[in-house]
Amino acid sequence: MIERIEGLGPVEKGGKIQKGSGADFSKALKEALEKVNDLQKRAEKLSDDFAQGKISNIHEVIIEAEKASIALRLTVEVRNRIVEAYRDIMRMQI
Repeated sequence: MIERIEGLGPVEKGGKIQKGSGADFSKALKEALEKVNDLQKRAEKLSDDFAQGKISNIHEVIIEAEKASIALRLTVEVRNRIVEAYRDIMRMQI
């Protein structure tokens, strides 16, 4: 089955895994988490600014808060799927 999936990832023909692909995944994961964190910080700052009267546009505050909320829910769901996959792998018998 692995031989049929060519060019889709770090698997070479013959089922060998290319080296160095783990760093790419960890880099992508780190960048994604930083983006989620930035969205959370921006939403919190806009909320604080609105509370202090610096911003009068409540729509912008609500939109940013929803963006941050959706990003956080997606991150938690991805984490749950990764943990579930890890548990499935650990239960496999060789």
